[in-house]
Amino acid sequence: MSADASKAAGSESPPAAPLPRKKAAHLYLYVDGASSGNPGPCGAAAILKDDEGETLLEKARAFGPATNNVAEYQALILGLEMATQIMPTLLTIRSDSQLLVRQLAGEYRIKATNLKGLYNQVRRMLAPLKAVEIEHIPRAQNTEADKLAKKACLKAKEVHASLPPAARKTGPGKTYRLK
Repeated sequence: MSADASKAAGSESPPAAPLPRKKAAHLYLYVDGASSGNPGPCGAAAILKDDEGETLLEKARAFGPATNNVAEYQALILGLEMATQIMPTLLTIRSDSQLLVRQLAGEYRIKATNLKGLYNQVRRMLAPLKAVEIEHIPRAQNTEADKLAKKACLKAKEVHASLPPAARKTGPGKTYRLK
């Protein structure tokens, strides 16, 4: 009996089990952050690709106000959230931010206090991964992530513009200790 005839007779076969995903041996993570003003409304984007260049996952996030360097770190955090779901054997991170790449490689010190916490968060997120490389790539090789980050930045800018002027602080306000 054909599948159509079986359905017509009212005895549907159980749905097929999902096909097993090929083991993620080597994945590439493209990240980029954008800021409208420095600090200003920001966007962060990450694209996870397999070794054949096929996009597996992509995400973008609007936030701010923050600096462009914070946006770059937020893009990496966003990408690492995706990568740790798959746990590749090797993850190659690609970014056009020389500062981000060199800080993670240990070539640059982290002087800005607002980046130290983000750097530590990235280090904690990298720990469970088996092997990680990071590469500085030209902006022209990061156009997909750049486009997503700019789109998210525009969204953040729209939200920022809709806020009353008193709510559009660009720097941190007073800090309160909670009991």
